[in-house]
Amino acid sequence: MAKLQGNAPVPTDDLRRNVYCILGMPVDVIDMAGALKRIDEAVTVRNAFQISTPNLNFLTNSLDDPEFRETLLDSDLCPADGMPIVWIGRLIGAPIEQRVSGSDIFDALKLNDPGRPLTVCLFGGEDGVAEEAARTLNATPCGLKCVGAISPGFGSIEEMSRDETIDRVNATKAEFLAASLGAKKGQLWLHRNHQRLTIPVRAHLGATINFQIGRVRRAPNWLRPLGFEWLWRIKEEPHLWHRYARDGAAMARLIVTRALPLAILNRWHDLKYKWNLRELAVNTDQNHDSVTIRLSGDASRRNLAVALTCFRETLTNRNSQVVIDLADARVIDARFLGLLLMVRKKLKGQGAKLKFIGLSPAMRRLFRLNEVDFLLASADKP
Repeated sequence: MAKLQGNAPVPTDDLRRNVYCILGMPVDVIDMAGALKRIDEAVTVRNAFQISTPNLNFLTNSLDDPEFRETLLDSDLCPADGMPIVWIGRLIGAPIEQRVSGSDIFDALKLNDPGRPLTVCLFGGEDGVAEEAARTLNATPCGLKCVGAISPGFGSIEEMSRDETIDRVNATKAEFLAASLGAKKGQLWLHRNHQRLTIPVRAHLGATINFQIGRVRRAPNWLRPLGFEWLWRIKEEPHLWHRYARDGAAMARLIVTRALPLAILNRWHDLKYKWNLRELAVNTDQNHDSVTIRLSGDASRRNLAVALTCFRETLTNRNSQVVIDLADARVIDARFLGLLLMVRKKLKGQGAKLKFIGLSPAMRRLFRLNEVDFLLASADKP
């Protein structure tokens, strides 16, 4: 395997990802085989590769905390972890066929060739839990080999980010870092230390460490697709009831105020424009180190290819600002918004800005319903 020099990542093509915007979060429409392939690619080139596994709790946190939202937007893979995300995605037009949870990814990696195991560092959990999970994992040959087990305690993110802690993690020279610190703390810890960590693949996998040693039993296979895994978790960990109650209330509100209106609008657009489909025309206007991209027609999944070509060329030219003019865009869907989130990610990595102009009231409403108002921070007023 090629070694990562410092922590300079090998460039990845985020535009090739099949990403949908699910109420402001990027969610990859991908199956387990596809997720494992992406992990293998990252390990092979020692590429810094952040996995986030959005569930309902991730969604509520992302809507309340801009920094937490950035941990998802900056991630390299975001498969749908929770069934509510699958359901909301399907409702607004994302063809998500199955959930790909963090725990399932971990278990799938264990099924790899024991002769060439993926080395893993476990980070988090109560005192002794990571060490016990490491012993359990290494007791029987499998596709994962634990080379580090670190329990940092329950301090702040700053305390867990001290040089000695990061050095301990990096010293394991693992290929996969599995953190277990609580969703919000774990995501923020990985995000804030992204440039300091040298382990290529990183993910916060929640209760996975506890699942490995049986401290918390996972819901049966037949229960998970039904969306009632939360009931099982409350049975196993009663203190979680308040989190699930809060998230459940938020889900009901989001379905009524966001997902259902989007589903109705999508259906209305399908019926209204059934016999008047418009191709997407893309025109660019270069001005020094800034470029304006004018979209005319339907910015939808069906017309994605023509926009992809333009965005690839624009990102290659490394402009300091990309302006997207939506004055003549008729509709925009979750898949196209997912592409725009990836464009934003690439521009952010280049130190460039993304700006939107020419939004009609109807287009602004679509941005609001899709919870991507944050993209319009520098948009011109209509």
